[in-house]
Amino acid sequence: MDKIRMNTPLVEMDGDEMTRILWQWIKDILIIPYVDLQTEYYDLGLAHREETKDQVTIDSAEATKKYGVAVKCATITPNATRMPEYNLSQMWKSPNGTIRAMLDGTVFRTPILVKGITPYIPTWTKPITIARHAYGDVYKNTEMRVQGGGKAELVYTDAHGNETRQLIHEFKGDGIIQGLHNLDSSISGFARACFNYALDRKQDLWFSSKDTISKQYDHRFKDIFQEIYDAEYKEKFEAAGISYFYTLIDDAVARVIRSNGGFIWACKNYDGDVMSDMVSTAYGSLAMMTSVLVSPSGIYEFEAAHGTVQRHYYKHLKGEETSTNSVATIFAWSGALRKRGELDDNAELCKYADVLERATIRTIEDGIMTGDLYLISTLEHKQKVSSKAFLEAIAERLSALMQ
Repeated sequence: MDKIRMNTPLVEMDGDEMTRILWQWIKDILIIPYVDLQTEYYDLGLAHREETKDQVTIDSAEATKKYGVAVKCATITPNATRMPEYNLSQMWKSPNGTIRAMLDGTVFRTPILVKGITPYIPTWTKPITIARHAYGDVYKNTEMRVQGGGKAELVYTDAHGNETRQLIHEFKGDGIIQGLHNLDSSISGFARACFNYALDRKQDLWFSSKDTISKQYDHRFKDIFQEIYDAEYKEKFEAAGISYFYTLIDDAVARVIRSNGGFIWACKNYDGDVMSDMVSTAYGSLAMMTSVLVSPSGIYEFEAAHGTVQRHYYKHLKGEETSTNSVATIFAWSGALRKRGELDDNAELCKYADVLERATIRTIEDGIMTGDLYLISTLEHKQKVSSKAFLEAIAERLSALMQ
């Protein structure tokens, strides 16, 4: 069988620990036998980020802007304990955060459904996608402790030096203060990314915040979404047979729990962080959750929603066998290859990505799975296999389907 040719490279961002091991195995066992893989490679492993003073992360984001599609392995965001382990000169920022900021991206996370793993919410028969704004709010907050009482004010100085002041609180004793901000340009990018993704997926879009309490901050999100929808997307949504609506986040939670799924739920930064973990857990496993960063200009970066699986990596270094779930990383590759195929009008590449996902799901539904899924699967006949044996079992089914 001739290998499937790629018209344009995609950006490949390698990562850390056990996911880095899985990354190479996935390429060797599942992709390279079928695809003449063309990538522009960037090593985002922590050791190389230290060597380049994190310039490699910036370079990978610039390359993603150039080529339009990237696939990323999970990476370490270092804390104090990582400093001596990797001999770091500083605690480098999260690569995901850097890339999200440079692409002005919105994160879309969707569970992967398989037979035998029943969601904790039994009505959820279709996946719910969480769209998370990836700028500002508590993640770029300024905060301080105050002691002994006093007056706290919000002060804005315009370009001409004119000040506007607003009282935050008259403290009678000790307390804390936090300042949040966001940008109209970022909120607009978030809205357009959500509307475009909904059209791409042909799914309804919900957006929720708390504008009844946050009458300026959250209300600005609500207004920008509505203005852009009315001016640019209303007719497109109607033609596609899908809908957009806004509701308060507490109402959204109630609606989500009662729903059957099958829609996109857009959330502000912190809300999306919390709700994506809630949704992934309720569906079964964070290792069965896809994640794609989408910019308002149509740039895509695919990755797994989980971390680097540090504990399994240390076992692997000792020569011990692991049973690590690689599904989300496989789907990151399939998602990137499919999007590359769609943008290049390469039907063969799109078909291969579809078949790879089908082979992966079929393997699990045939009862062959990694340890995390074995614990929660309700299949009567199931078998726990090692990390590599799982990939080899997928390869058998992939070969049969590709024939």
